[in-house]
Amino acid sequence: MKIIFMGTPDFAKKSLESIAKEGHEILAVVTNPDKPKGRGMKMIFSPVKEYALEKGFTIYQPEKIKKNEEFIRQMQKLKPDVICVVAYGKILPQEILDIPKLGCINVHASLLPKYRGAAPIQWAVLNGESITGVTTMYMDLGMDTGDIILKEKVEIGQDETTGELWDRLSIIGGNLLIKTLKLVEQGNAPREKQGSDYTMAPMLEKNIAKINWEDKNALEIKNLVRGLNPIMGAYTYLDDKKIKFWKVKNLSNDQFLEIHEEMRQYDYKLEQIMPGTILLADEKVGLYIMAKDGIIQVLEVQAENAKRMNVNDFLRGNRLQAGSIFE
Repeated sequence: MKIIFMGTPDFAKKSLESIAKEGHEILAVVTNPDKPKGRGMKMIFSPVKEYALEKGFTIYQPEKIKKNEEFIRQMQKLKPDVICVVAYGKILPQEILDIPKLGCINVHASLLPKYRGAAPIQWAVLNGESITGVTTMYMDLGMDTGDIILKEKVEIGQDETTGELWDRLSIIGGNLLIKTLKLVEQGNAPREKQGSDYTMAPMLEKNIAKINWEDKNALEIKNLVRGLNPIMGAYTYLDDKKIKFWKVKNLSNDQFLEIHEEMRQYDYKLEQIMPGTILLADEKVGLYIMAKDGIIQVLEVQAENAKRMNVNDFLRGNRLQAGSIFE
């Protein structure tokens, strides 16, 4: 089929790779404008643009689409069978949705109608979900509200990070798009209306990254850490210095005492210790912090203006005292 592809991050790149390898004709690739990044403010291409350049596809990078008459005319002239949209980052107006004769197809990284919106993978991990997946759908004017075509369920590992799940779902999304396009081309694609029992997955705000030791239990803190890895990292403060946690384990008090028998003499005090208090901090045994119910074992950490590192390496160069309290 003749396809216009719209997408931006590496998640979308996997889908573009899949349909290109399948032999579909890529009429054009539409991606977000280049952005300056780093101290030198060098212009960075999106992963989709990098792949499109490598393959010699025609590229469009409009700042906006709504009321962009020139861009809309350019897309109309291409006369695509289908427009495929994967993590593009912009809402499409009706004028674009009306262009392809077989519809606009979207790949969304959740089991719709759950987690509509910009950050479905992140919120699935942050909320401690055990199941997620990928959905393909016909697009309409709403935010991920179109008729469902196909779904594929995926189990989320207990220690899996957003980055790891992102990579897995990007491959699954590409494969599901291929299956979807075959059904669309044959005229056999199902259309399932979405129910009203939806949830939203809005873009993440920076303020959620700070660990709230008093209100969050050990499992919730672990989910926050893995949910923000590698996007921004969950952080806390010690002596006014910002420290990011990139990987942690959550332990019950009993599990902690099984590992550290020498602490059993203090077991009756554990319930009285303020959340955020360092229980152990040693380069040989690691870093353990009291949580609201349970204990956080830190595995990977990053000090202010430093690199990510294993907690044992961190503790060799940073002396932390038991009894100190993270804020």
